[in-house]
Amino acid sequence: MTSSVWLLLVLSIPLTMHSLMELTEAYGICYGMMGNNLPPASDVVAFYKKLNVTSMRLFDPNTAALQALKGSGINVALGVLNADIPQIASSMDGANQWFTTNVAPYINDVSISYITVGNEVIPGQFAAQVLPAMQNLQNILKRKSLQRIKVSTVVATVVLGTSYPPSAGAFSNDAIAFLSVRDGNLGYQNLFDAIVDAFFSAMEKVGISNVDIVVSESGWPSDGNGVFTTPNLAATYNKNFITHISQGGTPKRPNTRIEGYIFALFNENLKPPGVEQNFGLFYPNFTAVYQI
Repeated sequence: MTSSVWLLLVLSIPLTMHSLMELTEAYGICYGMMGNNLPPASDVVAFYKKLNVTSMRLFDPNTAALQALKGSGINVALGVLNADIPQIASSMDGANQWFTTNVAPYINDVSISYITVGNEVIPGQFAAQVLPAMQNLQNILKRKSLQRIKVSTVVATVVLGTSYPPSAGAFSNDAIAFLSVRDGNLGYQNLFDAIVDAFFSAMEKVGISNVDIVVSESGWPSDGNGVFTTPNLAATYNKNFITHISQGGTPKRPNTRIEGYIFALFNENLKPPGVEQNFGLFYPNFTAVYQI
């Protein structure tokens, strides 16, 4: 299983957060592009619409994809490349340059819901620059009256030093310095609930109780590791993922709707051999790897 989340309150202590109940769909699909045999972005966007999937996660501001998304009505979680974080964090000029290039040309025609600063960089080389980069982008959006776009970052489950029981959830020592941004006995039937509630508990431990979480990617490979990675197992996992987040809530937060993104749309042949190449719901020719 692969899982990561973005924590919508990391930057928004002084900001007004939206409710996930405003979202028309609870789930979307990640559009990864690490393949040399993938179809044109225009065909991919048309395929999302054919599937009635209304949310897409882009890992970077790919020009072809953003052009194809114009007028589509698909909600987009737009990623900032890890390598671009230092430029955005360094100054407002650097952040404005990134925004002018990657967001401004599409803002009137593409429904950008989130800008996610980096992918799983905490802890790591750019960890200390994530927050200033987020702040700079948030200031730009505020100045342009674009507060409907939420700024956040994506963290992997490895930032949890303790994840079970979920009530004991806590961030690792390596991660906590970058995730602390402020001057129970529950039964768990599945790993998804346990991980999400561990994040809730960990955030509360650093003084943040009003937390919204988006599961930025979760999936199961259909091949690459013998009997543990079969099309049937992958289909079962993703069907249950869709059902579970559509119903909403966890034992810790039963009335909180969780938004999530399936990883991923395609099998991507430029990823490392093995399971990494086999997370797709579809082959690049749009044939289903398994029925879901």
